[in-house]
Amino acid sequence: MKITFKLFATLTDYLPASRKYNAVELDITEQTTIVDLVERFNVPRKLVHLVLVNGVYVAPAARPTRTLVEGDVLAIWPPVAGG
Repeated sequence: MKITFKLFATLTDYLPASRKYNAVELDITEQTTIVDLVERFNVPRKLVHLVLVNGVYVAPAARPTRTLVEGDVLAIWPPVAGG
């Protein structure tokens, strides 16, 4: 099944060079979780701060078990600093 995986800010460096802007379309298996994709793309967990699936926040405790379904858009942001 197909989903869209988006990384923002400095995390875009973890996407393949063939990406379109900050997103890639992926074929995934039925039981793929958010953490599975974070690990697949070697994104350091300490940099995974804000996670949304279809615009809905996913708490850190739910990420290891939250599976994705056809058409989902997974978006991840790093911690933001500044002032």
